[in-house]
Amino acid sequence: MRIYRYARSVAEHMNQRKKAAALKYEYNSDAPIVAASGMGHIADKILERAEENNVPIVYNKELTDLLCNVDVGDEIPTELYEAVAHVIAFVTDLDKKL
Repeated sequence: MRIYRYARSVAEHMNQRKKAAALKYEYNSDAPIVAASGMGHIADKILERAEENNVPIVYNKELTDLLCNVDVGDEIPTELYEAVAHVIAFVTDLDKKL
């Protein structure tokens, strides 16, 4: 059983720079934290690391934009709990199927 669950959220739209955010969640913690976020080249690196480690990537522009406003290392704000819970549930379901 893995202790940590990871998910990446990505947004890429015309005339906008690519954005990516990585979440880290430990089951005993109060809330997920933003493990990484960035735009452009940094977003590309986040995605590369996700692919190298077979981490699921969730495409959600609105959530990514909001997560990129949270400082790396900080817990997500309560306003994002529901949206992030959907991401974690998705990743957990994928893990069960593998």
